[in-house]
Formats: sequence, structure tokens, C-alpha cells
Amino acid sequence: MSQLQQPRADIDLMKQVNRQFVTGVTVITAMDGDTPKGLAVNAFASISLDPPTVMVCVQRTSNTHDCLFRSDHLAINILSTAQVDVVNRFASKSEDKFAGLNWQPGPFGSPLIDLSSAQMEVEIRERLQASTHTVFICRVLHAATSEETPMIYSAGKFFDGGSLTPLG
Repeated sequence: MSQLQQPRADIDLMKQVNRQFVTGVTVITAMDGDTPKGLAVNAFASISLDPPTVMVCVQRTSNTHDCLFRSDHLAINILSTAQVDVVNRFASKSEDKFAGLNWQPGPFGSPLIDLSSAQMEVEIRERLQASTHTVFICRVLHAATSEETPMIYSAGKFFDGGSLTPLG
């Protein structure tokens, strides 16, 4: 079959499929000159532990995309259950998502959001174009964890990652 004739899953079906996958909740941040920028992202994954390498996927139409694309570094804030207001803020189209938010610059200047379950500051090594998104391949330069319980996302809802029941 040619590429034009291949069957394709529709968007509604793909949304249903994706709702079956449980993910962590992250906010990706970077500095745009002197202005902090960021967005909520669930397309984050570890690629390698040695060397520590991660990936983040960002839709090119996002207001934060161009800032990230120009940046050498970005931060990945893995949100905690104490940060439902933070994820809602960064999932919005608000102009100043950092207004009144407590954060600190990481060693390379990227915004690390207070009360996160874990944080990483990374160097962007590759920018791969994949359909409507850019996949940022990044080397971890700084990482920290806290005692805060991670937030998780599934089927359009947020959950407490600390209240999961182990199997077996």
C-alpha cells in the first residue's frame, strides 16, 4: 500500500487509547531572555540512565515552543499532589503563568518550581521534528527529588501517585 492508502486511526479513537495510559505530570520551563516560560506536558520519558538522557515532546503551535526551541537548557518539573493549581495554570493559555508562583533558577537558569516531586535541568542535545511536535532529546545536568508525592494523570483526571496499590 502507498502511504496515502494506509489505514489510519481517527483522533477520537486515539484519545480513547491515550486515556488508558497513565502518565506523570510535568511542567517544562525555560527562560525567554529575562522572562520565564512554561507549559504542562505529559509526553516526557527517560531514554537512558547512562548517560542520563530524557525526551520531551512539545506541540509546535504552543506559545512556549519557540522559546524552548531557541533555548540551550530547560527544566522538567515533575509535579506533586500539592500542585493541581500549578498544572491547571500551565495547561492554560495565560500570558504570565509565573505570576505569584514560587520558583528558583536552576544551575543553568531554568525555572525550578517549588513543591515539585522532582526536578531536572537539562541541556537540549537534539530537536527532532515529528508531525505536529518537536521531540527534544536532552542530557540531564542537574536533578533533585523531594518528599512530595507525585501527581499522575489518567483518563482526563489527576490522581495521587502515592496511593497506588502494588500488585503481587
